[in-house]
Amino acid sequence: MDAILVSLVVCVHINSLFGIDVANTKSALKRAQIAERNRLRNKNYKSAVKTLMKKYFSAVEVYAANPTPEQQKEVQARIAEAYSKIDKAVKRGILHPNNGARKKSKLAHRLKPLTQTA
Repeated sequence: MDAILVSLVVCVHINSLFGIDVANTKSALKRAQIAERNRLRNKNYKSAVKTLMKKYFSAVEVYAANPTPEQQKEVQARIAEAYSKIDKAVKRGILHPNNGARKKSKLAHRLKPLTQTA
């Protein structure tokens, strides 16, 4: 019996050290679980947006080095994918609308000098 009590006290102490809240009620426990689930989902979405942006930037660099119609189609496909993912993230509340607009603007500005000189 004492071993169970000691392990419980140690567990609560460790949780408080690492900033993990122990829920007092069923509803608080459920809300904590939902918050963690949503945090992971949002993290996954934001990561996907960043990945698509990086793919677009690399496609723009390739297009800048060798501007061909095939490379231009690749750049347009990448920007469409990134815009779509950003718009969905804004729609679902993962990104603030201004943050989404800023990301899309950053994408457009990267391509603008290359298309004006061509």
